[in-house]
Amino acid sequence: MRIVPIGIAMLGDERSWAMEELRPLCEKKVEALRDFLSKSLDYNGKKPSIVVAPKIITSVKESKEMGEFLQREGVGVLILQYYIWNYPYLVWPMINIIGKDKPILNYSNNEGEYPGNVGLLATSGALRQAGIKTERIVGDLEDETVRQKILNWVKAAEAYVSLRGQVYGSYGGHSMGMETGYFHMIPFQKYFGITEYSIDQLLLREEMGKVSDEEVEKGFSWLSSLLGNRIKYGEGLTPDIMKQQIRLYLAMKKVNSEYDFDFCGIKGQREFTENVVTTDVAEMLMNDPYDWNGPKEPTVCATESDAQGALTMQILKYVSGGDPVLFADVRLYVPEFDVWVLANSGEHSSWYASRSNDPRANFEKISFYPAVPRYFPKGGASVEFDAAPGEMTFARLGIKEDKPFMVIISGEAVDLPRDAKERIKKSTDPTWPHMYARFKASFEEFISVFPANHIHGIPGNHVEELTQFCRIADIDAMVLGKTSLKT
Repeated sequence: MRIVPIGIAMLGDERSWAMEELRPLCEKKVEALRDFLSKSLDYNGKKPSIVVAPKIITSVKESKEMGEFLQREGVGVLILQYYIWNYPYLVWPMINIIGKDKPILNYSNNEGEYPGNVGLLATSGALRQAGIKTERIVGDLEDETVRQKILNWVKAAEAYVSLRGQVYGSYGGHSMGMETGYFHMIPFQKYFGITEYSIDQLLLREEMGKVSDEEVEKGFSWLSSLLGNRIKYGEGLTPDIMKQQIRLYLAMKKVNSEYDFDFCGIKGQREFTENVVTTDVAEMLMNDPYDWNGPKEPTVCATESDAQGALTMQILKYVSGGDPVLFADVRLYVPEFDVWVLANSGEHSSWYASRSNDPRANFEKISFYPAVPRYFPKGGASVEFDAAPGEMTFARLGIKEDKPFMVIISGEAVDLPRDAKERIKKSTDPTWPHMYARFKASFEEFISVFPANHIHGIPGNHVEELTQFCRIADIDAMVLGKTSLKT
């Protein structure tokens, strides 16, 4: 998971006699912010580098030196911190050296004796006059609300900058004519800095034949030990067919690595599902935070090679700190419980069964069923479970007149009475994974604006990070359940 360094720099007073007293106070504030970010930012065990400019900037010479220092350190996100009055013009040499395209947060104390917010408004105002977008946060770092605002912005900025240069690997192109999943090269390059490389699914079939039999057996033994008799062998699902699904997962991992794909999608229907094997198990394993070799980083993999869905998932992965991301169809609304049934043929990450990083806790609630022959005649396992309850944030990118926008919905996964779930599953498909989602938005609002049949989500409340991401990326955010936000 690519994570860019985060820089902190502070502007000071160019009067040397004033700085003799003020410099230690300024340095203490910078250290406190650095320590807070170092402690709080975590991407499943991986932490971004927090780079502090070693001098409080009090001259043009120091501004140039600090710009060169931050540039050498590869800083992609910049926090301008304020504590005292500063000379605003000193920001320009540094900014022009490290690049005006960096997301910039202006953060200041709010004290009468030390007028950091005066310096913030003067300096940020100058940046904005020149057309540079900046965010502003004022308040005490010991205030939990302020701390959360800083974290939300940093995670959004980290997601935006880390996406630049990433490549989406598309195996087979968009599926079954779903144009809402198409990769739109110009807006995706313009607003997110990503590109797509398309590979025929034939390569995966060929690579499946080269996969180590020993590694396949390890995967098969691992899944068999976790699932036991919950693998419902029968017509269309045999041990050999399930091993083919494991081979597909291993082949995708190999090709992703060789081509340095950051995230991917596989078409599946119809060529693969009618001539090779159902892709559900491979997609699940790609999105999982573990396999038989232990913990791993989830790799976003979208079924039906839904490029807009995969990009949404990659953004969600970053703002969540690296959690597995949900991919599902918006299948059914049930007015009786005010829930949406989010279900597809099996592409949910198994993590959502119990929201545990221990695969045993998740797989004890999972069954493998033969894939529905009506849709998947070549056979294979579909992954069945009910997603664990808990807070969720849902999102989806769309395109309108060549400009991306994002629909964002807070909500939760809920549990329902067993008889209700059984009744619902009979009306959808009892062999598929289901999440019963309650949105903080009305049925009418959702159905009138949601841009696609696929929806994505992460645990927790991440509405603020996503709206900040949209502001940084200069796209519109539509937060359902509230007045739609224009960025």
